[in-house]
Order: sequence, then C-alpha cells, then structure tokens
Amino acid sequence: MKKTTTLFTLFLFLSIAFTAFAQKKGIKAPEQIDTKLFDNFKFRNIGPAFMSGRIADLAVDPTNENVWYVAVGSGGVWKTTNAGVTFEPVFDKQAVYSIGCITLEPQQL
Repeated sequence: MKKTTTLFTLFLFLSIAFTAFAQKKGIKAPEQIDTKLFDNFKFRNIGPAFMSGRIADLAVDPTNENVWYVAVGSGGVWKTTNAGVTFEPVFDKQAVYSIGCITLEPQQL
C-alpha cells in the first residue's frame, strides 16, 4: 500500500511540475498550420457512422475475424468484409429502420 501511495505522490508531483513548466513565459507556441494545405481535400463518407448515428451492437463472424455485422440504432445493418475499412448496407430493403441488437446464427456461417 505504501508503494502505491509513494508512486501516486511522485506522479502527482511530476504532473504539477510539468504543468508549471509549460506555463512559463517565453515558451513559444507552435506555428499555426497553413489551412491552404487542406484545400484539395474533399469531405467523404467512410462508413455507416457518418450517415446513421449510434452503433447499437456488433457481431463478428467467429470463422472470419474480418467479417463484422454492425447494428445501427438509426440506420439498419451494415457489413464489412475487411475489418471495418469499408461497409455495405445489408438491411436497406426491410421495413424496419431502427436496430437494437444483432446476432449471428452459427449453423448458417
């Protein structure tokens, strides 16, 4: 117990010391980034979270860890076959939009 208290006290002291050092006058702030560097970047959708919202559940295929099914609270079900790099909707033709849970049937894999 004493060792834990000593380590915590040392951590607290170092945190305060580094914070005080960072507040010293004369230390220059880093140069600002030129926003023109980002002019050629275009905003793009890279997954269901941008379009859909809250992730309600996730199921990973036990036979292939790169295959995931994602249930979105307000956006259906999405599937990835490359561990989340890209997603495809798999529930778009259903009458239900809100999904709260997802489960995989082991015998169907």
